[in-house]
Amino acid sequence: MKPKTIRGKDDFCDIFMLNEDKVKKLAGTVPPMTGLAELFKVLADETRARIVYLLSKEELCVCDIAAILGTTVSNVSHHLRILRTSHLVKFRRDGKQVFYTLDDEHVEHIIKEGFDHVNHTVSDG
Repeated sequence: MKPKTIRGKDDFCDIFMLNEDKVKKLAGTVPPMTGLAELFKVLADETRARIVYLLSKEELCVCDIAAILGTTVSNVSHHLRILRTSHLVKFRRDGKQVFYTLDDEHVEHIIKEGFDHVNHTVSDG
């Protein structure tokens, strides 16, 4: 079992000392993070995360999602609009119904990796 890390005064250096080689190597290499930060903001909403999770399992219409989550079609539609704008989900029309799926396999990987991380953290906790 891994020893627990206690957050507090022990989780930062007692002195300020740079590793100049590492600083030189990595300085200026951090790409813009605006898009990534926005993606995580969208997924930070629990309802949207639940919708994305459901869509990682199966294509669903708005009515199905609302019934599964125990909420209204209006609420689900609102969240799906945000997810579409963020390119996390896409839809197809079949007659009078609209079905949603994840936009691509990257979204599925994000959800899977997120769950793996959370479950790993909880089980090691």
